[in-house]
Amino acid sequence: MANTSMEEFEALLQESFEMDTPEEGSVVKGKIIAIEAGQAIIDVGYKMEGRVELKEFANPGEAPEVAVGDEVEVYLRAAENARGEAVISREMARREEAWDRLEKAYADDQRVEGAIFGRVKGGFTVDLGGAVAFLPGSQVDVRPVRDAGPLMGLKQPFQILKMDRRRGNIVVSRRAILEESRAEQRAEVIGNLSEGQAVEGVVKNITEYGAFVDLGGVDGLLHVTDMAWRRVNHPSEILTIGETVKVQVIKINKETHRISLGMKQLQDDPWDVVGVKYPLGSVHKGRVTNITDYGAFVELEAGVEGLVHVSEMSWTKKNVHPGKIVSTSQEVDVMVLEIDGAKRRVSLGLKQTMRNPWEVFSENNPEGTQVEGEVKNITEFGLFIGLDGDIDGMVHLSDLSWDERGEDAIQNYRKGDMVSAVVSEVDVEKERISLSIKALGGDKFAEATGGVKRGSVITVEVTAIEDGGIEVEYEGMKSFIRRSDLARDRADQRPERFSVADKVDVRVTNIDSKTRRLGLSIKAREIAEEKEAVEQYGSSDSGASLGDILGAALNND
Repeated sequence: MANTSMEEFEALLQESFEMDTPEEGSVVKGKIIAIEAGQAIIDVGYKMEGRVELKEFANPGEAPEVAVGDEVEVYLRAAENARGEAVISREMARREEAWDRLEKAYADDQRVEGAIFGRVKGGFTVDLGGAVAFLPGSQVDVRPVRDAGPLMGLKQPFQILKMDRRRGNIVVSRRAILEESRAEQRAEVIGNLSEGQAVEGVVKNITEYGAFVDLGGVDGLLHVTDMAWRRVNHPSEILTIGETVKVQVIKINKETHRISLGMKQLQDDPWDVVGVKYPLGSVHKGRVTNITDYGAFVELEAGVEGLVHVSEMSWTKKNVHPGKIVSTSQEVDVMVLEIDGAKRRVSLGLKQTMRNPWEVFSENNPEGTQVEGEVKNITEFGLFIGLDGDIDGMVHLSDLSWDERGEDAIQNYRKGDMVSAVVSEVDVEKERISLSIKALGGDKFAEATGGVKRGSVITVEVTAIEDGGIEVEYEGMKSFIRRSDLARDRADQRPERFSVADKVDVRVTNIDSKTRRLGLSIKAREIAEEKEAVEQYGSSDSGASLGDILGAALNND
């Protein structure tokens, strides 16, 4: 009997030796046999027990849910410590289990579930069911997150970007999940849209060039030029963030998923009736919307805008910036000059709504009218005089004086002088007004010589005696008789024969209205008289010569 017992004991001992004892550094199953002092006492078999802090059984931010009798997995760090107990860890067991699971998910490119539980430099910490991962700040959402509070502790999916078991590093992304679901949502929404379709959306964002409209998970761009038929300087003039608007889908790019929207396309195009509503030559009121170097844009109605070119702005202001003639928002009368429906352009005229000032001047100041004005400019060829209607007239050098050369006469004038002149010509087409200052007192030469013809004999008064002849005056007009014209006989061609104030009969040989001079000759008069006497009394060969007779008679006079 004793021998049998010894055999059984040896067999049992051998069996116990052959049993697989748990290996240190591995995960083993155990049973909670007691809970005391914040610790769970766990029987891991093989007559080994160990203690684990209850907090190791809890998820971050949650209370532990364990009870006596629960089976749990723990990590065996050492089979026995100084107190004869196994050194075990629930946390390390969870980590090992989590790493196995996460490596498989990473290899299969699958999402993993976790919860953000802490904030660290550059991002957040995430509990992935036992393993702690790093979530960079840039990977939290598709847009920067100012307050991550509402996301803390929430169980949600993450994508593993990188993991290194040896170093214990895991990097995850929440943004990748959101972008993927957003892309799926965008694809679904875009699939239900078609070009030309009218849809409703909410204004999400406003920029300088347009607004982004949310069409229910996908954004479309409403460009500023497609908001209204009229000119829109900034989208905020028409839209506000959060506003619901009706838009038309203009274009869908299937590759980039970009959607172009329009609002004006849902309204009547005012250009359809522009030709009928604004016939050529008609005058309309408009509002100046924009001013450039080359002209001003005038809005005739919402969506119909025309350009008043700088050349059509003023009759008189030729080289002035349009901003000096009109101002933005000013109401003006304009005339329709041209319409190009294909290019959606209207050419307008501002000056055409006002009378041509040269026409008005011509009507009010016919040729011969005396006018007054300020000397605006002095040039080498004459004076420019400011006249009514903001226009100028020109006095040419030749029209300054009867007696002086123009170059000398112009020296008598200064800029700013007020002068009177006579209108001599108005050319409306060339926008030119010719004035004359010398004509103010009338044409004395013309008046004096009005009844005088070439060949006439007139009486003049000697005003000066010179070596080359004598100066004479007729009706206030001066003339000069050369020595050779003083008498028929050379012996009598002496200027000293005459005295100042002598009255002399002379024959008119020439009337020069340009130089304003009379050609006079005593010699010509004597010859003409002799010829007349001969014809009347006979030949000069009969007896005494007629010249002698006439000469004696003249001497007696």
